[in-house]
Amino acid sequence: MELKNKVVLITGAGKGNGRKLAEEFAKRGAIIATNDISPMNVEDVVDSINKNSGKAKSYIEDVAKKVGAQALIKSIEDDFGKIDILINHASVQPHVSLLKMDEWDWHRVLDVNITGAFLMMQSVGRMMKAQGSGVIISLVEEAGKTSEKEAGAYFASQAGLRELSEQMNLELNSSHVKVFAIENSEHTIEKVFSLLEEA
Repeated sequence: MELKNKVVLITGAGKGNGRKLAEEFAKRGAIIATNDISPMNVEDVVDSINKNSGKAKSYIEDVAKKVGAQALIKSIEDDFGKIDILINHASVQPHVSLLKMDEWDWHRVLDVNITGAFLMMQSVGRMMKAQGSGVIISLVEEAGKTSEKEAGAYFASQAGLRELSEQMNLELNSSHVKVFAIENSEHTIEKVFSLLEEA
C-alpha cells in the first residue's frame, strides 16, 4: 500500500506503540490523525511530526463514548475527507485483581478496550465500505505472555477485541476492507507495515 497522503487515524496515540506508529507513518508521507482522551502527550506527538515536515493533527475525544467517537470521525472527515487506515491502540489496564476490582473499573476496561474499538470500527468501517477500501488494525495482547496477576480484566478485554476484529473482518472483507488483530509488542511496528505491504 502506498502511504503518501493516506489518512491514518490512531487512537491512544500519545504513548507506546501508538506514538511510534504515528511517527513512522508520518515519515512515510501519511497524514496522521492522532487521538487520545488527554491532550498532554498527543499534542507533543503532533508538534514533533509537524516540526519534522510531516502532517498531523490531534483530536481529543473519549472513543469509549458514542458521541465522542462520532465527533472524532466527523472532525477527521471534515478536515481530510476520508480515513484510509485505523489503528485501535487506546486501552486501559488497571492493576487490580479480579477479586478486588470494583464494578466501575471493570466497566471502564470494557468500555475503552472493547466498546471503544467497536465504535471506531463501526463508524470507520461504514466509511471504508463506502470508499471500497481501507485497513483496520487492532493492537492486542495475549494472556499467558506475562506473569502479571492483576490484569485479568485487561486480558479478558483483549481476547474480546481479537474476536471482534475477526468478526468485523468477515463483515467487511467483501467490500475490500481488511481487519486485523496483531500482537502489541516490541515487533508491532514491523508487523503493521508488513501487513500493509500485503494489503
